Amino acid sequence: MSEVTPEIVAEHGLKEDEYQRILEILGRAPNLLELGIFSVMWSEHCSYKSSKVWLKTLPTTGDCVIHGPGENAGVIDIGDGLAAIFKMESHNHPSFIEPYQGAATGVGGILRDVFTMGARPVANLNALRFGDPEHPKTKQLLSGVVAGIGGYGNCVGVPTVGGEVNFDPGYNGNILVNAMTVGIARTDRIFTSKASGPGNPIVYVGSKTGRDGIHGATMASAEFAEGTEEKRPTVQVGDPFTEKLLIEACLELMETDAIVAIQDMGAAGLTSSSFEMASKGGLGVELALDKVPCRETGMTPYEMMLSESQERMLIVLKPSREGLARRVFEKWDLDFAVIGRLTDTGRMVLTLHGETVGDLPIDPLAEAAPEYERPWEPAPSRPHIDAAEIPPPADLGQALVTLLGSPDLCSRRWIWEQYDHMVMADTAGRPGGDAAVVRIHDSDRALAITTDCTPRYCLADPERGGAQAVAEAWRNLTAVGALPLAITDNLNFGNPERPEIMGQFVGCIKGIADACRTLDFPVVSGNVSLYNETNGHGIPPTPTIGGVGLIEDLAATATIAFKAAGEAILLIGETTGHLGASLYLREIAGRHDGAPPPVDLAAEKRVGDLVRGLIVQQAVTACHDLSDGGLAVAVAEMALAGGLGATLGQPDGGLPLHAWLFGEDQARYLVTAPAAGVVLEAARQAGVPAVCIGETGGSGLTLPGTDTISLSTLRAAHEGWMPAYTGA
Repeated sequence: MSEVTPEIVAEHGLKEDEYQRILEILGRAPNLLELGIFSVMWSEHCSYKSSKVWLKTLPTTGDCVIHGPGENAGVIDIGDGLAAIFKMESHNHPSFIEPYQGAATGVGGILRDVFTMGARPVANLNALRFGDPEHPKTKQLLSGVVAGIGGYGNCVGVPTVGGEVNFDPGYNGNILVNAMTVGIARTDRIFTSKASGPGNPIVYVGSKTGRDGIHGATMASAEFAEGTEEKRPTVQVGDPFTEKLLIEACLELMETDAIVAIQDMGAAGLTSSSFEMASKGGLGVELALDKVPCRETGMTPYEMMLSESQERMLIVLKPSREGLARRVFEKWDLDFAVIGRLTDTGRMVLTLHGETVGDLPIDPLAEAAPEYERPWEPAPSRPHIDAAEIPPPADLGQALVTLLGSPDLCSRRWIWEQYDHMVMADTAGRPGGDAAVVRIHDSDRALAITTDCTPRYCLADPERGGAQAVAEAWRNLTAVGALPLAITDNLNFGNPERPEIMGQFVGCIKGIADACRTLDFPVVSGNVSLYNETNGHGIPPTPTIGGVGLIEDLAATATIAFKAAGEAILLIGETTGHLGASLYLREIAGRHDGAPPPVDLAAEKRVGDLVRGLIVQQAVTACHDLSDGGLAVAVAEMALAGGLGATLGQPDGGLPLHAWLFGEDQARYLVTAPAAGVVLEAARQAGVPAVCIGETGGSGLTLPGTDTISLSTLRAAHEGWMPAYTGA
């Protein structure tokens, strides 16, 4: 093997003091293979060395929580002997370098995190952030990522049911691709990665190992600079058809008593999977690398241990179960090999043709992994903007048309029509609502699922933005009638070694923690993606939240579509006309300043509980939470979804009309009802502001003081931007 030089150490992303710690642990210099193992296990992507001190402050327990952070995915009890298992992960750097395969393998990886715990995947979602639409790379990145998500998810046969897409120049050099999967398992058949039983066999199953993805974890732990495209070899290549076979084979074996522990080979491949299984069990592991199925000749131990080839799993079996397991995997035409065994030595020993090529202590390596309390600076406060300071548009109706046709608010139909969202036949509606609803098979119950974040709020005020991301996820689940249960998060930030970036991270974590505690909405899994920047320019702070809720009766749910003419439209929650950091301010006034809207978490809980109760009682016929674009955009979206117009009356209270229509105050919902009285009385009893603002009917939308805008005009603006942009 090559001699380890200071230059090679630096190429592996290890700092000088970290290398000195390695020398102390080993009592000698590592060889190249051992250095590679340290580099991936101590990478930001695998060790969370800049973030774990703050992640420990998040609330991770609750009445429904079975497994919180630390396993492959979070597990919550959903009743009837079933559990929902879910997680979100990033594939940002690979997707920027090679958008199709980067996004596709992001889907494949998150699917494995879920089914490795015994769940059948039932839904995929995603949260995508691209740069300025005018940037020369944006169109190609958008098309490639969407094709990759659709290509993998459609072929593997798991519906892609929802997500979000934003555009901002802050992502020009570093897009974000966050993928989420939700699965359902029996509570008595949940599998973990904790190995046990010295002498138990370790088996490798799935695809063969190649040279793709080597140092993917290390690449994901560094910022981009010139020559990014040269990193293409670190992007994995996915095969969704093999993944489908792997899902079925694993679930079949899980119906037996053969499995002790199971772990997918994700970031850092065979290294992280074997290391984590042994570490969690307090054991050692011996691997014979000449037994590893390889698809390329002459692969070195370094390449085998660090490859991130896809569709591979590592399993610890009970004694004498190898024959049973082999028959299952060979039936599904997958590779199966016994490549090692557990030991009681506490060491990872790697051999090739009987010769030891690596020998590392497991616990000291894990316990000595760097943990940094990075210096941080709080984000500077932005002044509040009084709505009266913002001039009204020349034409309120045209302002609405402009917002509906803007990149951030236009219809995502062009995207979701490329995804099979109905496969498995349990998706309760097409994408485009507040949350996806997926039936729990053979029942009248369902899961509601959403992904949310408003990066411009997080940039303006990280703590408020972090809280708002959680609150909006909670609100979206509530708006379909679901009881929010738990979240997964995907925390995307720039270089944590810069105090201002670390300050964004700390602020968002504080906001997320406060919101999760107040809303009883614990964090059960997640992912941190740092160093999302290019040539020193970091992305906007983007702590994406994936929320899961439970619907007890599918008959008692709500959608955003207006259902019938002559129904009252009611605004629930307090409206102050907040325009700071709003889309109106950016798209109509051309400004990017101001503090984001306040987040009153107690009000969120009070208002949301009222609205959910009204939906469950079937007292309302439609519901939509208010967020980007405010009241006017929400009404227009409800009208377009139902193909039915509406007329809004003049507001009370003296607010400027444009602030009332486009302000982004939080903790608000629009509902429709055959009669307003029931809703208004329920709100009065709950101490929640509510007012009737208009009535459904007609073929257009009439705002106060404006001419009626036809639904065809609104639809053309809303549906037109993305097909025109992509040339569809």
